[in-house]
Amino acid sequence: MTDMPNHWWRNAVIYQIYPRSFQDSDGDGVGDLRGICRRLEYVRDLGADAIWVCPFVRSPMKDFGYDVSDFCAVEPMFGTLADFDALVARAHQLGLRVLIDQVWNHTSDQHAWFIESRSSRDNTKADWYVWADPRDDGSPPNNWLSIFGGVAWTWEPRRCQYYLHNFLSVQPDLNFHHPDVRAATLDNVRFWLERGVDGFRLDAINFCFHDRQLRDNPARPPRVARPAGAGSSDPYFDFINRGTVSRPETWPLLREVRELMDAYPGTVTLGEISSTEDSLATAADAVRGDQRLHTAYNASLVSEEPFTAGGLRHLIARVGELFDQPHVCWTFGTHDFPRLKGRWAAHGRHAAETEARLDRMLATLLLTLPGSCCLYQGDELGLTQAQLSFDQLRDPYGIANYPQILGRDGCRTPMPWTDEAPGGGFTQASEPWLPIAAEHLPLAASRQQGAPGSLLRAWRRLLAWRRSQPALKETRLALIEADEPLLMFERGDRDRLLCIFNLSPHAVHCQLPDGYRLPTDGDASETLPRAHAPAQQHDSQANIALPAFGYAALRRERVSAAAEC
Repeated sequence: MTDMPNHWWRNAVIYQIYPRSFQDSDGDGVGDLRGICRRLEYVRDLGADAIWVCPFVRSPMKDFGYDVSDFCAVEPMFGTLADFDALVARAHQLGLRVLIDQVWNHTSDQHAWFIESRSSRDNTKADWYVWADPRDDGSPPNNWLSIFGGVAWTWEPRRCQYYLHNFLSVQPDLNFHHPDVRAATLDNVRFWLERGVDGFRLDAINFCFHDRQLRDNPARPPRVARPAGAGSSDPYFDFINRGTVSRPETWPLLREVRELMDAYPGTVTLGEISSTEDSLATAADAVRGDQRLHTAYNASLVSEEPFTAGGLRHLIARVGELFDQPHVCWTFGTHDFPRLKGRWAAHGRHAAETEARLDRMLATLLLTLPGSCCLYQGDELGLTQAQLSFDQLRDPYGIANYPQILGRDGCRTPMPWTDEAPGGGFTQASEPWLPIAAEHLPLAASRQQGAPGSLLRAWRRLLAWRRSQPALKETRLALIEADEPLLMFERGDRDRLLCIFNLSPHAVHCQLPDGYRLPTDGDASETLPRAHAPAQQHDSQANIALPAFGYAALRRERVSAAAEC
């Protein structure tokens, strides 16, 4: 892997793997590291550049791996360190980079650090977590709330104090104001770097610090809008949570992290920035310059759902203003959000042909935006959000907030590798840890691999096409004015590519900008494979007709340096 450029991540397609649901190798109904290794050729053939593997380290699994009890050991249900080493070696052999999750804000309450810290007020790790005395009436020290519901403080009788938890009560927050906590965290990071990982997705990285004065969070004034994606009934966002989220102390920590990563050339940090008043601006701050994170993923396409040309145009323009483009990572979905298919298709029921074009249009949009992008497992198959009954739920967030919030289980159901019930090629067990939705079986990878018109085959062609386009390797994006429902932008500098999207279920006509014309048979200016470019000539070469959810990409002749001036 040493021959790969150190900036490989700037235009990378990162395939997210949720280990519990990717592939079970031992028949216990839960996916594992050997299962991932078995399916790496699938990811390579898809055309991804890297994998991001969600937590597989030692954990009591109260939050499915995001409650860590040992940062440097593999949870036995997922395998062993030897299995992980084999996974990394095989991925590198196939030309895939490996990113793994790091959960720094908190540990499990079963971590050795917390067991010692909670035992007394004077042990060696007494201040490694956030402890506070009660108010005079015995209540928690302030009004801070947990993202997962309820107050953010839990009483510990052994210390006669409260401890802070931004998430579940079994996930106590570490005290990153303590230098030993920061040093121990970087030691854990170094452990995985020495094992050959190529980078880290940093979970909730903007939650690492808290207000040391423990001041109350102010109530949200009626005139102040909730952050994008915040539920209207979620009491967490009744407050402006400045005491626990995106504290200014975060930036020095990121400098320490970057210094360590720079000692391992070619490695990368991918930050998750969430739950802030302006997550987009905070994410841009997190990657500004060369002393913070390399990139941060932009979940605006998930949380804001701007399913209009104007909404997308505004979002793309704002990202362009805030970010140095190589440092932004786009995504349509992760293990924390409802499935892409269910969110965007919910804007109306359409005929099968129109629905298929919508799927391909969204894929093309994601892959023509500047920077890197994440693709969540199963979105390339067009999986819908699985509908589960209450007794089938496993997600503690969903269970605690049911039925107001359905939680995250619906996007975490196992991958359907074949159409054979009940295991779908994922497991030989009679009951996987989450059920495979019956409607997912006809979308199985085995069916789609051999079907020329399948969404999986379309993703493969699109990823290969993206890699072949010089304009998409450059950072320039210029929005072009167009009436609803058209979104139009130009990519590239010397090599230019015009991308046009019809965001409606109705056919529209579009006037092409100067310098562009419709391709003729055999014309190299048609850059998308024909299956992906449902554009037709209309009236003249300066016009194009796009069907429902139609899209096209047209190449312009190379712009000379003189013309640029």
